[in-house]
Order: sequence, then C-alpha cells, then structure tokens
Amino acid sequence: MLTRRPQTINREADEKSLLHSRCPVSVLIPAKNEEANIVQALKSVAWADEVWVVDSGSSDRTEELAREYGARVIQFQYVGSGPKKKNWSLENLPFNNDWVLILDADERIPAALADEVRVAIGGEFDGYYINRECVFLGRALRCFGPNWNLRLFRHRLGRYELLATNAPNTGDNEVHEHIVLRGRAGYLRGRLVNEDRRPLHAWVENHNRYSDWEAEVYQRFLNEPLNIREILTSERVWRRRILKRIWLRLPFRPLARFTLFYLYRRGFLDGWQGFAYAILMGYYEFLIGLKLRERRSAPTNGSSSA
Repeated sequence: MLTRRPQTINREADEKSLLHSRCPVSVLIPAKNEEANIVQALKSVAWADEVWVVDSGSSDRTEELAREYGARVIQFQYVGSGPKKKNWSLENLPFNNDWVLILDADERIPAALADEVRVAIGGEFDGYYINRECVFLGRALRCFGPNWNLRLFRHRLGRYELLATNAPNTGDNEVHEHIVLRGRAGYLRGRLVNEDRRPLHAWVENHNRYSDWEAEVYQRFLNEPLNIREILTSERVWRRRILKRIWLRLPFRPLARFTLFYLYRRGFLDGWQGFAYAILMGYYEFLIGLKLRERRSAPTNGSSSA
C-alpha cells in the first residue's frame, strides 16, 4: 500500500496537469464589429494552443479586445469574388496545429466540451460534428436543435463547399455553407453555446443577408434535378442538400417553418421566446420566398456561379 499510494497521487496529478495544459488545437474566429461577444468567446477557448481572429475592418473595439485577450488578429478584405473568410483562412493562415476549431464570435465552448475536444483529437476520426445550443433573448431554446455542424477537423482535410459563394449582398463570410471533409467524421456529445449579445436588430440584419444567399441557392436547386436516390448517401452534407431541394418545392413554406419550430420541435415549451423565435423563422422563410420570386421575375438572371 505504501508503494502504490504515491503512484496513484502522481497519476492523478498527471491527469490534472493534462486537463489544464494547452490543447494542440488552433481556433479560428471570423469577426466584424463583435465587441459585445468577442471577449466571452475568447475566454471560452483559453485552453487552446492558439486563437486566430480574422477581422473584416471592424469599426468598434473588436480587434483591440481580441489582442488584449491573447488572440492573433489578421485583417481580411473580400473583393466580391474568390474565397470568403473561412476558406481563405484555412488556405492561408500558418496554423501551429493539425486540428482547427471553427467558432463564431457569438459562440462559447463550455468546459465539458473543451475536455471532450482534448480527447477527440487523439481518436480515430478526422473531424467531428458539434451540436449547437441557441440562447435567444435570455433562454436556451430546445426548438433550435439538434443543429449539427462540422467544426473540429484536420484543417488540411476540410473546406467549405462552394455553393453560391459569391452571391451579391451576402457578406464576406461563409455562414450556411458546410464543411466538406476528406476523411471520417464523428460526433461529440457536448454542445457549444450560441448567444448573441448584440441587440435584436443584429439578428434581423444578419438574416436579411442570409436570405439573399438562400434565395440564390433555392434558384439554383430549382434548376437542378431532385436526385432523391442520393438521399441515401452517407455524406451528411449531401443528404441535407437533397432535403433542401424537396423543401423548396413545398407550398406554404413560411407556415411550415413556423410549425416545424413551434410544434414539431416543441417551441411551445420554450415560453414566449420560443413563440417569438418560431415567428421569426417563418418570417425568414417568407423573406427568402419573396427574394426568390423577385429573382425569377427579373428581366435578367443575376445568378452567380460558384
């Protein structure tokens, strides 16, 4: 017993040291005018070996705060064509590590998820899907999920899909595009938290841009065959694209999206925040439909090619 006890204490100390040591992961945070969010995002990844903030000429204190909290900051200027912010970063930043974690400025990595990441990067997969939890007007919404995104991966093996990449008025950052991974992907149990601390008008402005991207994608998909048989593919990204092709052909989509979030996903259990969020998602779908109709009725087709 006298010889075993010191070994147990040393092993526990080693495990504790490993838990609090820097994790060999590079974090990539795209940002613009995120002073209300950036500090909490950076604090949540203080365990990572390095953090890159790719800024787009913020007019607030985003860059100053990012540097203050130890991030490496680089400015990115999108010229209307070519790679957007995340793909450009994956191609050009001199990452210190094989693994990269993509985190939006309004997201946080809880401690339990950080511990899971430490273990996952030594596993058999080349990337991992992470589920997002949305906090909307002070409440975590159960109707938001599941919302799986491939956020942790070997950076040489993953790039964002080129889908309506250079559509006008959609900004300089990939938002709804998905990572295409040249390797095997697994799933993590922990959730990252999405909580935008900016006023509600930021949500409205963002989704106005997103609806331009969605309308471009809808128009493109309407001109392509359904290929329903491909829904059986093992690739999650392509399954979602086939489902979107089916979705955009349904009638009353704004009402359908409201129903999806409020009834099917039980948004009615999320109080008034759940009702408000379901209304906004119905409005978002309505806005996409109007922009799609505008595009299809225009004298000339302004679609861009990916």
